[in-house]
Amino acid sequence: MSTEPARASTCLFCRIVTGELPADVVLSTETVVAFRDVAPQAPTHVLVVPREHHENAAELAAASPEVAAELVTVAAAVADGDGLDGHYRLVYNTGTGVGQSVFHAHLHVLGGRPMGWPPG
Repeated sequence: MSTEPARASTCLFCRIVTGELPADVVLSTETVVAFRDVAPQAPTHVLVVPREHHENAAELAAASPEVAAELVTVAAAVADGDGLDGHYRLVYNTGTGVGQSVFHAHLHVLGGRPMGWPPG
């Protein structure tokens, strides 16, 4: 876990988690926060993030597998709350080469429109 104060003060998602920056929070637990993406790519586009700072999904899973699992559980609740009727996509991006732009692990919940395969 890398939650040193310097990182928390510069990480966008850490600042949202602490309430320093505003966000449209749709669900919050003791360990994760889910909020709407500011640049949505689908009618439902919510980010689910751990409260603790971990750079990516693999780092999160290695350090806190129970929190990694909770992200998926919360994502399902978000999708249910948005009326997606079990039809949604979950996406982790790891590394700049695939589009990760905020280096705090986060799970995208996307739904509400048809999505092709392969993505991207």
